[in-house]
Amino acid sequence: MDDHLVNLPKKSTVLVVDDTPDNLMLMHSLLKMDYKVKVANGGEKALKIVNSDAPPDLILLDIMMPEMDGYEVCRQLKANPATRDIPVIFLTAKAEIEDERRGLELGAVDYITKPISPPIVLARVKTQLSLKASADFLRDKNEFLEQEVTRRTREVAAIQDVTILTMASLAETRDSDTGNHIRRTQYYILAIAKKLQLHPRFSAFLTNATINMLFKSAPLHDIGKVGIPDRILLKPGKFEPYEFEIMKRHTTLGRDAIEHAEQSLGVQVEFLKFAKEIALSHQEKWDGSGYPEGLAGDDIPISARFMAIADVYDALISRRVYKEGMPHEKAVAIIAEGRGTHFDPDVVDAFLSIKEDFRAIAQRYADSDQDLKKKAEFQQAGLPPPDSVS
Repeated sequence: MDDHLVNLPKKSTVLVVDDTPDNLMLMHSLLKMDYKVKVANGGEKALKIVNSDAPPDLILLDIMMPEMDGYEVCRQLKANPATRDIPVIFLTAKAEIEDERRGLELGAVDYITKPISPPIVLARVKTQLSLKASADFLRDKNEFLEQEVTRRTREVAAIQDVTILTMASLAETRDSDTGNHIRRTQYYILAIAKKLQLHPRFSAFLTNATINMLFKSAPLHDIGKVGIPDRILLKPGKFEPYEFEIMKRHTTLGRDAIEHAEQSLGVQVEFLKFAKEIALSHQEKWDGSGYPEGLAGDDIPISARFMAIADVYDALISRRVYKEGMPHEKAVAIIAEGRGTHFDPDVVDAFLSIKEDFRAIAQRYADSDQDLKKKAEFQQAGLPPPDSVS
């Protein structure tokens, strides 16, 4: 085949529907030079052609036909999502204004009365095919853009997840007490957020998107521990007062590390907003006696208030290389005692109502004896612990 023939524009297809053979022959003769022409001598046959694998680009439709008139054919075409965008031009001897109004209300794009004027028919067919081509282009463009937005959204979400998990894993490799702590605190926060989603104080904040981001951000609450010296971070047992002061710096170090990453990018990264709040403020207390800023009450970010309970509960019930875990009931009692002093009262009430969910999460993601043994061995050798979070 010659190359110049390959790029010839495809002829549009026009379907002519009329029960009179002479009219079909006339329209075929008029249109065949410019278009590919199909004919149907009734409504049923026309619908079969339109619903085939090769539907027409435009339909010239008579109204007065036996069995199924043109109005009914048009109504069925417009009721079907697969055919409703095919332009229909009524071509009929019915010349009353009411007939034309009815045809246009059914969705026809034009109405031509017989006897026809060939130049008028050709001009109107050409106009409607041009309009259809433009509409098809915009529709295809919109579909492409929607697919591209969906793809990019998934890609951005994946980048967010990888970023957060990479940073959390960095903190975990230096913390001998981490274990499955990161995973457990994620699900504790998720449980609290869902419980409080309809609460008057929290409903405006706890959208589904926010809850999802809180879940993703929770692993970064201890990211600042990467900046704490090993002799303190890996110390078994209680800290000396000066050691605790150094340890407290992990909150500001965590926030600063995330902000530094944002500054390197040159933009504020919205999805890290909660991560910064949680990293900086999860050690604040409701009565203002916490650290690093001594925030109190509603001045403490909601995300950090959730993490405060999640973090304390898990620290209490978790086994460490130097201690046994506290029974669930005793940990719950300590959280309850901190209502209104250490913790937001409403968040404590939510926790108490779903305390068995916390127990189940702790059991599901419990640290194994093998995890603790490995941690002890690495700690005795003065090495960071192995990664135990799957």
